Parts: sequence; C-alpha cells; structure tokens
Amino acid sequence: MRIVLQRVREAWVSVDGKEVARIGPGFLLLVGIGKDDAEEEVIFWAKKIPDLRIFADEAGKLNRSLREVGGEVLCVSQFTLYGDVLTGRRPSFDRAASAEMARALYERFVHALCAEGISVKTGVFGAHMEVGLVNDGPVTLILERSGGKW
Repeated sequence: MRIVLQRVREAWVSVDGKEVARIGPGFLLLVGIGKDDAEEEVIFWAKKIPDLRIFADEAGKLNRSLREVGGEVLCVSQFTLYGDVLTGRRPSFDRAASAEMARALYERFVHALCAEGISVKTGVFGAHMEVGLVNDGPVTLILERSGGKW
C-alpha cells in the first residue's frame, strides 16, 4: 500500500465538473493498492494515520495529530502510485492491484478510518477526477508498507 499524505488547509475533488467532496484542515490521502497488499496494511495505516503528529503546537513544533486538531481526511484512490517507469517511457502498472481487489481494500481503508472516529470524504473510485488542494507547510509524506513489510 502506498499513500501520499499531504497536510492541507483545504482540499476538494470534482468529477465531470461537479464537486463531489471537500474538506477543511486535515489530510489529503492519495491511496494506491498493490497486488501484494492485504487487510493487514489497510488496518495498520487506518490506525496510524490519525495519530501522526504533523500539526504544529503552540510552539510551532510538529506535535499534534489529526485526531487532536479535529481534522478531516479526503481519500482519493490512485493506482498510478504503482507506476513503474524504470524501463521504457510508458509506465507499467504490473504491481498495482486489480480494480476489484483495489476497490475492496480501498473501501475497507475508508471504513477503518471512519471507525477511528475520523471524518472521511472520498473521491469516486475509478473515475477521472480533478483534485485541488491548499497544501499547508507544505507537509507531504510518502507512506508505504506491503505484505507486512517496509
């Protein structure tokens, strides 16, 4: 599982020119599911992400979590995170999960985040989306874990 986490002041996603989701302060999560992923990765990240201390405290130190600041999450599926461009000029997506598997694990991830008490909004799985954001910091992290391994 690969996740690009961006701390945002706000983020939104549109499909066919219509806004389908918008959040205020929180995280934009671009989520890729690999063919070797399982529910273990989904649960691991759903439990870890809300408590990552990447919001500033009163002293300006990254010491507060999404949970502590009451932030929201906008979760967008993005299989292209598994694009391999080491050979050739066109990305290979051989390491990405099938659409069926990716949808199931992505939806499980969203439900697991919600179960952690986090307000989660989503894009539309498999749709061509336009994603907008106001990055805060900028703070961007790449989170990856596959098959229980780093």
